[in-house]
Amino acid sequence: MSKRKIKNILFILTDDQGAWAMGCSGNSELKTPNLDRIAETGMRFENFYCTSPVCSPARASLLTGKIPSAHGVHDWLAFGQINDSSLSKDLREKFEMEDTPFDYRWPKSQLWGDKAIRYLDGHKTFTEVLHDHGYQCALSGKWHVGAADQVQAGFEDGWYTCAIGGADYYHAVVLENGEEVMKSGEYITDVITDKAIEFIDGFDKERPFCLCVHYSAPHSPWAKECHPAQYIDMYNDCPFDSIPHDPPHPWSPDVEMSFEEWKKKPHPGVRYIHANYAPIRETWEQYRYESVRGYYAAVTAMDAGVGRLLDKLEADGISEDTLVVFTSDNGSNMGHHGIFGKGNGTYPVNMYATSVKVPGLFRCPGTIPAGVVTQANASHYDIFETLMDLTGIDFEPTPDMPGKSFAGVLLGEEPEGGDAVVYDEYGSTRMICDGKLKLVRRYPDGPDELFDLEKDPGEYTNFIDDAAYAPQIAVLDEKLKSWFNKYVNPAFDGTKEKVRGKGQVTSHIFHQ
Repeated sequence: MSKRKIKNILFILTDDQGAWAMGCSGNSELKTPNLDRIAETGMRFENFYCTSPVCSPARASLLTGKIPSAHGVHDWLAFGQINDSSLSKDLREKFEMEDTPFDYRWPKSQLWGDKAIRYLDGHKTFTEVLHDHGYQCALSGKWHVGAADQVQAGFEDGWYTCAIGGADYYHAVVLENGEEVMKSGEYITDVITDKAIEFIDGFDKERPFCLCVHYSAPHSPWAKECHPAQYIDMYNDCPFDSIPHDPPHPWSPDVEMSFEEWKKKPHPGVRYIHANYAPIRETWEQYRYESVRGYYAAVTAMDAGVGRLLDKLEADGISEDTLVVFTSDNGSNMGHHGIFGKGNGTYPVNMYATSVKVPGLFRCPGTIPAGVVTQANASHYDIFETLMDLTGIDFEPTPDMPGKSFAGVLLGEEPEGGDAVVYDEYGSTRMICDGKLKLVRRYPDGPDELFDLEKDPGEYTNFIDDAAYAPQIAVLDEKLKSWFNKYVNPAFDGTKEKVRGKGQVTSHIFHQ
């Protein structure tokens, strides 16, 4: 494969953004002019997958090129994020109060008494390899794979991190000058963008860079008070017909109710209004509207930040020297299948396309063909080797790295390329998808699923017990077992872990 060496990398990662949540992927209601701009001037993958449909394992897999059962991060990390000794005086004083102010309660629940765990130690990341080969590597934004208060993974040239996984947009806790501080009144999406632009302003022009911009958007909270009014107002009259109005999922507690009864039922959660901290209760119908509006607003606000980054590359004359990658850690359901959430939006956890398919946008003018949409199947575990190919770095993957480079697809040399089959896992749930059929196995006892993506692209009909599919299921089963047997580290085997989607506390302890 002939290849042109990519000089710089701008790697943009969002949080809980499904592949469906972009204008360029066919969503006519959601305003994403800058994501559409990347797609128009680069390549969009129609079938791009995360490695696990929840934050921390997905991020660990993206960075290391390994599956969760090889690195041991199986659920979102509830603890091990910082040493509480790094808390600022203000945070320490507020956390010590018996009646902690409302804005401090969310971070307190995860940071007070916390001890940092370096979950990625012993696992090489693609950023470390780039750093070892002379790249200036910097991170601005969400980390959520342990020890956010400690520089790691090769990010020696910039380490501006959010302390916890889900940040309150106007009250995020970040690492500044060696201590954790709260950015009260500052919109974290803008802060992350500002810090990224600061890096571009100051990097050594004689050396290439890899700048990772990890937005916390569009992760919850979605209350209108959590986002700038200009973006909330864009969607005040939106019918949100771009999202199916599905009844509650069978694995929800309200399955016995009629759809009309369910829509009127008070939502079990409580939404807090930040202006006066007064709790209000909503019906499910109200909750759906307010949540989707906030989600869309968060995406559009983030898109504006992406526009500022693209404009900066162009203004500085480095756009053609910079590979722009845009993706998300995992997908999200915003009412799809009657779920609000991702893989852990249900229990047993789910592997719906809305949870596992993520944006896959790649742009480098003059190197990657413009305006191309590829049907190639590709996964986050392929990113590592793809970047090595594109940068010309000679890297020998370890036996526990399943990825295959899709650089040939990006360079227009392989029309489809990549692996025809993709795999996913979340705890004891595993998935195989060949583009036509998707098999989901839940070990040891199920329930299992088979979706025929040609007959039923929305994944509403389970064909697992249909005898007509038995031969195809047998083939998929053999591939699934063989692949995981090859790449699983027995010490981290997810099928042996009690993962319920409620958070990972340490290496082998999970919230039940």
